[in-house]
Amino acid sequence: MRVSAKLMYAPISAQKCRLVANVVRGKPVGYALQTLSFMPKKGAAILKKVLESAIANAEHNHGADIDELKISGIEINDGPGLRRYRARAKGRGTRILKRNSHIIVQVADE
Repeated sequence: MRVSAKLMYAPISAQKCRLVANVVRGKPVGYALQTLSFMPKKGAAILKKVLESAIANAEHNHGADIDELKISGIEINDGPGLRRYRARAKGRGTRILKRNSHIIVQVADE
């Protein structure tokens, strides 16, 4: 059984979040939670909350045993970016793209 949790419009670029996701992809959930707890990156805290939500969904909705769960898939896709402008020299302006991402975590029992 595969159970998933989604976070849409996370305020982090997909490239930065994928660096964290590659570390815990395919690992047991206990190991992944410990690893994400001690990682000093912003993406680790966001990914940990989504993983905890997926674990809670598996336990509450399907009665799964937490000790047997492992991460079966992590998808991090680009979301829409917010466009902002910054003043530059000689009265010009430059566009700044504040990136968002969509995070999907899937857990399954082994």
